[in-house]
Amino acid sequence: MISFIGAGPGNVDLITVKGRRLLEEADVVIYAGSLVSKEHLNFCKEGCKFYNSASMTLEEVIETMETSLKNSLKVVRLHTGDPSIYGAIREQMDMLDKNRISYEVVPGVSSFTAACSSIRKEFTLPDVSQTIILTRIEGRTPVPKEEDLEKLAAHKASMAIFLSVQEMDRVVEKLIKGYGRDDVPVAVVYKATWEDEKIILGTLKDIEEKVENEGINKMAQILVGDFIDSNYSRSKLYDPTFSHEYRSASK
Repeated sequence: MISFIGAGPGNVDLITVKGRRLLEEADVVIYAGSLVSKEHLNFCKEGCKFYNSASMTLEEVIETMETSLKNSLKVVRLHTGDPSIYGAIREQMDMLDKNRISYEVVPGVSSFTAACSSIRKEFTLPDVSQTIILTRIEGRTPVPKEEDLEKLAAHKASMAIFLSVQEMDRVVEKLIKGYGRDDVPVAVVYKATWEDEKIILGTLKDIEEKVENEGINKMAQILVGDFIDSNYSRSKLYDPTFSHEYRSASK
């Protein structure tokens, strides 16, 4: 069996219980290089073989999986965060499907939720935003024109922007045009939940300069929206004047 596992955002304890168990049982681990904390490998049994996928092609990854299975070995493909978000997992699964090889996917904690927990905020505040947009700016990997950052920002939703801090000037420019103002709160979280995590708070007006001064150009999540700093309405879920299936409204 091949197990795709989300290792979480950085902190070694943020992998799921199931993910940790499968990691402990693995004979072969193919992990995503510098993106995944190598501390995870300390939980593997003696004799487990490790492969850093940073230096491997897709074909080499699949070949390693197939060879291991032929030798009746348990394989873990360890991805950062949750593998379903910018994890390049689909192309691996398609090749395994084509070769009729079975596998499972174990979800993980994504960096966008980890970053939000680090700044102690909530993406979905009543009367502020009930929508979260996960996206990135175009780079070597193109973005469909309908998903241009400026167009997405026009929705005024809470945003989590991946893989884009190295293009902070373009990110800010597009966001200002989309939101229509430059006082929108922004949080840039470098290596969320890692020991060397760093949080930079600001607005679209000054965040670019602050990020540049800190020298951050990779491994950072950009959170944007009024959910970071604004007034909001109280949730109906715990409002004493609001009744639902499990509680009657007080008079």
